[in-house]
Amino acid sequence: MRVFALLLLFAAPASAQDITYDPALLTGCLQANAAKPDSCIGAASKVCLDSEGGSSTVGTVSCLAAENAQWDALLNTAYEAVMADAEATDAEMKELGSAAAPQVPALREMQRSWIAFRDAACGYEATRWGGGSGAGPAATGCAMELTARQALRLQAYADQQR
Repeated sequence: MRVFALLLLFAAPASAQDITYDPALLTGCLQANAAKPDSCIGAASKVCLDSEGGSSTVGTVSCLAAENAQWDALLNTAYEAVMADAEATDAEMKELGSAAAPQVPALREMQRSWIAFRDAACGYEATRWGGGSGAGPAATGCAMELTARQALRLQAYADQQR
């Protein structure tokens, strides 16, 4: 049994550790394409997918997950900036006695609803593969794309506040 397990280990396709994802590609793309940042969605993972082992199911998920993690970090940074501005605006509006609806709860609800949408949309995307091996890459690619688009939306809000 141990011999069989060892043979499987050595015969296995490229593992996640073998995948080459370069975060500098997304960073550079965003800097070079500031006017059209959505053109960068998937660009860094495509290079990874085209690398050795990137086209396997495990490789595909690893490449897409790596770019998703980078977009998620950008999303969190942008969300924090927008939230800080919303808190400051709400405090100022309260001080002025404004009856305007506060931004903080609306922003928080928007983000929670978006997370639920992303999870449902990508869960549906996985079901379209009928339980096949493409379900993981499909769901991960969906999450990466939707996370990227939300990160860009939040960054646009943050940029408007500057």
